[in-house]
Amino acid sequence: MAALSPKPSSLELDGAREALSRVFGFKTFRPGQEEILEAVFSGEDVLAVMPTGSGKSLLYQLPAISRPGLTVVISPLIALMRDQVQQLRAYGIAAGALNSANGGAENMSVERAILERRLRLVYVAPERFALPGLVELLKAGGANLLAIDEAHCISQWGHDFRPEYLGLREIAGELGGIQTLAVTATADEPTRLEIAGKLFPRAPRVFLHSFDRPNLRLAMRRKANAIRQIAAFISQHKGESGIVYCSSRKRTEKIAEALSAIGHRAIAYHAGMDAELRSAHQDEFQQADGVVVVATIAFGMGIDKPDVRFVCHADLPQSIEAYYQEIGRAGRDGLPADTLTLWGEDDVAWRRKQIFDSEAPPARKRIDERRLEGLVALCETPRCRRQTLLAAFGEASKPCGNCDVCAGEMRLFSGKIEAQKVMSAILRTSGRFFSQHIANILTGHLTEAVKRHAHDKIKTFGAGADRTQAEWRSIFRQLHASEMIEQDAADEGRWRLTENGESVLRGEADVALRADGGLKPEPEERMRVERAPAGDLTTAAQSLFAALKAKRLEIARAERQPAYVVFADRSLIDMATLAPSNESEMRMVHGVGEAKMARYGAIFLQVIARHAAGMR
Repeated sequence: MAALSPKPSSLELDGAREALSRVFGFKTFRPGQEEILEAVFSGEDVLAVMPTGSGKSLLYQLPAISRPGLTVVISPLIALMRDQVQQLRAYGIAAGALNSANGGAENMSVERAILERRLRLVYVAPERFALPGLVELLKAGGANLLAIDEAHCISQWGHDFRPEYLGLREIAGELGGIQTLAVTATADEPTRLEIAGKLFPRAPRVFLHSFDRPNLRLAMRRKANAIRQIAAFISQHKGESGIVYCSSRKRTEKIAEALSAIGHRAIAYHAGMDAELRSAHQDEFQQADGVVVVATIAFGMGIDKPDVRFVCHADLPQSIEAYYQEIGRAGRDGLPADTLTLWGEDDVAWRRKQIFDSEAPPARKRIDERRLEGLVALCETPRCRRQTLLAAFGEASKPCGNCDVCAGEMRLFSGKIEAQKVMSAILRTSGRFFSQHIANILTGHLTEAVKRHAHDKIKTFGAGADRTQAEWRSIFRQLHASEMIEQDAADEGRWRLTENGESVLRGEADVALRADGGLKPEPEERMRVERAPAGDLTTAAQSLFAALKAKRLEIARAERQPAYVVFADRSLIDMATLAPSNESEMRMVHGVGEAKMARYGAIFLQVIARHAAGMR
């Protein structure tokens, strides 16, 4: 019997595997990529939720170069399009972008390349479809895959809502019912359901992979002297690139000036800056090493720099999803990276005021309030931060060993009695109230709300007068983070006890709480970081790594492109470790594909050879 021919999707997957090595210089797929690509090559519509740094862009780039046709990538920011097109061209892939930042001649050149079917990928902002003729142009160019990057932008429950994304389902129809692939790093269940319903004309195949980023060290501190705390944190990352997020434009400039005054290469970035200066600051961060950008969230999705080694929040982020997205800009190359979030009660009060002052409907405000509670619970958690963070996305995990809590930097105590008081107050108020109201009850504070609901008559009123309201708010949030209490999404967020919480209430189990009640900022000297990405290199390899970085910077400046487009840090570390002496050995280095070997291989082999000669 003759052997059966492989399915077309199998042949295409083999082609993608070959292109992964030949073009990109990667030896194997990352976890989750292969099964998603198999679905794409089978013609299915796909929604893929994968953590930042997991290689989501390859999910549409590999099909684009492994089969005929044009892949249309919907991207929310011009800067992100520019960087991805630069990287693809560096790999020898025909790619272009249509956007308002291009000159007329450049857009005409890209349009001509589309018509002549010379492009494999074209990046387009959703707003561009308002211009006449674009759909017809893409159809003429052979468009056969619509890839939506940052797909959470379609969700009004998401943190980066873009109304222009709502028209993409209609665009897919106008393109002839084109196959659709949507990717994002941050989408909880309500957001995923909204994406699936508003974007896809038919039910997509949904892939949900772990939200875990194990290479990121997580730490949070109460504010004491924010600038001094930030400076101490950054001083442990000399010569490395990082981002400091601030809640206001004024603070970005103040903190950038303060950091510059003590010798850091710090620059501000916010939407109120002159556009030319803002663009220059972004280019400086992208192209050079050791630059710290102090920014508002305006410095966001457009950042695709893989070697960001740290992210610091000078103020409490907007939500737990925003926190995850923002720290996710560190360590995209998979190497160790560090995060620190500073927060205080004033931050919580400000975020809560933003929620209540907004024009959002009551249902949205309840969701936002619940998300804020989840974020502050993460700040005050007495257990592993990664466990708490992943639990917010519905994912169970074990203690990570790579956060400040796991490192033993928090003092804990047996909090059974305190937990029982909080849980009793929750039950006696039908679970309808948040931490502040419960704190008022326990401390015996007779507010208008307490009187209106007759909560001064319940047994727990005044039962916690030995502690402050701030301490009780902290204990409430710690119980939330420890999964002793939870909110019922199906019942307007009503608080209820979990099985573990009920065991504590009955006195059958204990619960560990933070001894300081989350009130005191931890000493700065206890802030420590994971070792540097190149920390395992020998002294000689460290010296070679520095020489390779210097050559990379020289090339990047000459070519006026980001340094990582030449080679990522991971590739340089591999070179410093392997010290290849010929082309064959250089091809074994991570990230060295055919185009980069031809363009840069000889140059970097010379650097390695000169370094070896100098060591003899």
